[in-house]
Amino acid sequence: MSAIKWGILATGGIAATFTEDLKRLPDAEVVAVGSRTAESARAFADRHGIPRAHGSWAELAADPEVDIVYVANTQNAHYDAVRTCLEAGKAVLCEKAFTLNRAEAAKLVDLARERGLFLMEAMWMRCIPAIRKIMELVEGGAVGPVNTVHADFGISVEVGPGHRLRSPELGGGSLLDLGVYPISFAYLVLGVPDRIQSWARLTPEGVDDNTGVLLGYDRGAVALLSCGLATHSPVTASISGPLGRIELPHLFFRPDTFTLHRTEGEPETFHVPYEGSGMLHEAVEAMRCLREGLVESPLVPWEATLDVMGVMDEIRAQVGVRFPGE
Repeated sequence: MSAIKWGILATGGIAATFTEDLKRLPDAEVVAVGSRTAESARAFADRHGIPRAHGSWAELAADPEVDIVYVANTQNAHYDAVRTCLEAGKAVLCEKAFTLNRAEAAKLVDLARERGLFLMEAMWMRCIPAIRKIMELVEGGAVGPVNTVHADFGISVEVGPGHRLRSPELGGGSLLDLGVYPISFAYLVLGVPDRIQSWARLTPEGVDDNTGVLLGYDRGAVALLSCGLATHSPVTASISGPLGRIELPHLFFRPDTFTLHRTEGEPETFHVPYEGSGMLHEAVEAMRCLREGLVESPLVPWEATLDVMGVMDEIRAQVGVRFPGE
């Protein structure tokens, strides 16, 4: 492939950010956008200089010029949108949370495997250069065996009952929207937990708006995580071991700097910038995989997506959040 041709499924804010990041890549071309309505697709296409607009997901998936589709609609619709694209023979990069639950995610992974098609969760954090550098340091023993991970993601928003963040029908609540970041971060460092304990305050609609999670590991490590829609939290993270700790600043999921505090010695601050808004790095990884004929990314493997979805399933079960149809 020379330029890889992208289709954008959905027309919201995150789709716009990703599209603008793609424009920074000389080997990427956005050729089409698809939405539930032709009007929405055409407005997005005109705004971002995209040549073709489709009034349905199926039309976008059938577009012969599209090599890969970026799925950016609400998470309750991810399953149907991704399935539509895979069944049409298209590679897919799908926003997180990948689906509403692990069962849906597993069906999509099985379909991609069966069809020999590339599929990747858009967990851009795992592709950010500074995060990759942090994992290089951790795996190299910079802090020793990791004993503790902290991470939080809380925002203070006032939205009505009909807003997607408060709607069970749209996969609302803080866990799938925000908590997926701290949980994915802990998983990246420590892997699958052996124990999960959680608590949440629920909205009248039955979704979580203030959630705390403790992940325990038989080897003695712990991860203390939180997410919420009612508190403006630091949105920071840290990784600690006997030889020191790594501190990630505000918006830990896309840092361009972090500090290694050694038990013995002076702190060392690393500056590892990202490009654009940071989302282009997941696009670079997806395009690399396409060119190499890979069906899954080693940076964001299917196993990681399924494991994180499984952790969130257990948390929801513990706090009492169920989505329609489950």
